[in-house]
Amino acid sequence: MQRKNSILKSSRRGFAMIMAIAVIVTLATIMALSLSLSTQLNKRSTDIYAYEQAALLNKSATEYALLQIAKNGCQNGWNFSQGIYDVNITAEYIYSAASGCNDYFIISTPESSGNVILNVSVSVNDPSLLSEPIRYFRRTIQKL
Repeated sequence: MQRKNSILKSSRRGFAMIMAIAVIVTLATIMALSLSLSTQLNKRSTDIYAYEQAALLNKSATEYALLQIAKNGCQNGWNFSQGIYDVNITAEYIYSAASGCNDYFIISTPESSGNVILNVSVSVNDPSLLSEPIRYFRRTIQKL
């Protein structure tokens, strides 16, 4: 006659259920982490793209300011929007003698005469697109 151990079989079934629950919890945790990382990666990619676009727009705005100065003479600032980007340009002129500009710095060296200091700021403040505001500032000295 064979003896059946029902206690041993019931503990095996319980252990299998515990292992199944542990595997399900582990898989759910891994899936939640991967979903979280993918959304963060998407936000970072959007932020990096907007920052690079702001840097390129800043260089273009500097060239635009030089074109306007060459075309119209002395101007002190420009503000305009390009899509989601807000651009603010201020100009400070450097001359060694009196010129046609109202606001300028007087310097004593003739080599530095006819320069302009351009402060160009490009910013994006759209919380629906970006996770944080982006502002790219660049100051350059340009020869006129």
